[in-house]
Amino acid sequence: MTKILLQGGNVLDPAHGSLLLRHDVLIEDDRIIDVSATPIDVPNASDMQRIDVTGKTVMPGLIDCHVHVLASLANLGANALQPGSLTSIRALPIVEAMLNRGFTTVRDAGGADWGLAQAIAIGLVPGPRIFPSGKALSQTGGHGDFRPRSDVLEPCSCAFRAGAIARVADGVDAVRLAAREEIQKGATQIKIMASGGVASPTDPIGNTQYSEDEIRAIVAEAEAAQTYVMAHAYTGRAISRAVRCGVRTIEHGNLVDADAARVMREYGAFVVPTLVTYDSLARDGARLGLPADSVAKIESVRQAGRDSLKIYAEHGVQMGFGSDLLGEMHQDQSQEFVIRAEILGNLEAIRSATSIAAAILQRDGELGTVRAGARADLIVVDGNPLDDIQLLAGQGEHLSLVMQGGFVHRNTCSTR
Repeated sequence: MTKILLQGGNVLDPAHGSLLLRHDVLIEDDRIIDVSATPIDVPNASDMQRIDVTGKTVMPGLIDCHVHVLASLANLGANALQPGSLTSIRALPIVEAMLNRGFTTVRDAGGADWGLAQAIAIGLVPGPRIFPSGKALSQTGGHGDFRPRSDVLEPCSCAFRAGAIARVADGVDAVRLAAREEIQKGATQIKIMASGGVASPTDPIGNTQYSEDEIRAIVAEAEAAQTYVMAHAYTGRAISRAVRCGVRTIEHGNLVDADAARVMREYGAFVVPTLVTYDSLARDGARLGLPADSVAKIESVRQAGRDSLKIYAEHGVQMGFGSDLLGEMHQDQSQEFVIRAEILGNLEAIRSATSIAAAILQRDGELGTVRAGARADLIVVDGNPLDDIQLLAGQGEHLSLVMQGGFVHRNTCSTR
């Protein structure tokens, strides 16, 4: 039994927006046992590790609800052509860097599988806890279909390639089977492509994808397995359509309108904006191999993404944190905090990656919070991120401790 006591830090409660001054936090194995305003005295605990975090901020480990950890190349078509072993090995520094930035949990939006999630869970490799979607589901010619235009389309081998973020399935029976197969292989939620996108070669962003019957069939399979569907969707039309069919979280959502936001609020749907990826793609996409057709699509959604945050906020739609970065651009992950904070304020930016993100993952009270009974996923920040959001940016330079499930991944604080 391992006990760790974090002494004298200021505990950030994102859900309530409060900072609890000079509190102790007691951890036993992988859980938080106590959070106390008075010093915690643990009798017969000579083997307990005591860590002095006085003057620092103790807060929940961060959660990114939209990553692609197997996307080591910006060109997703080329990424899918890599040997599976190379794809997996290239993911290892990506996930370790995420953990170093304080992200103790991520939801992979296409690509990562049960095997990689297990490798991290059993401590074989360092990285954030992964909620994998397996392969996202895409119609032919949809956002997950990276085959070039051709008169004759060969059957898609995407379902078998480790580096492919999606698989192609068409028709109600086929998408039911695809959803069941991804769940059988360990997907914790199902991802679908419900509109055109930036990175794919043949689908304009304004397109809607999958028929309503297909979407409802996928939702039914997810609900039967006690989980939910997340959908890539940009336009108000695609968003409203997906949400009315039972989709629970909208990914990106840059081109939302007031009507679609009202539908989301009515149905209790979440949105996961991914604003940093457009800045990164505009800066580095072409240099890193993003096809010209995709580069041309970026500006059509970049500013609209920033504008969408105000629309969601005005209509009471809860926003989770997402980054959606590819290749070398993964290093920009934490810059999403800075973009969010400029528009919504520091607290809302933090909530998006803690309490709201936990609700998206259906892990309220377990993740995204510092309280008794929660998972001991914690970071210690050198300062107060409510005052300075830059403390959460960069590569973790302002984090003096990163703890995941009670295991101290990194610590520069005084210990005794």
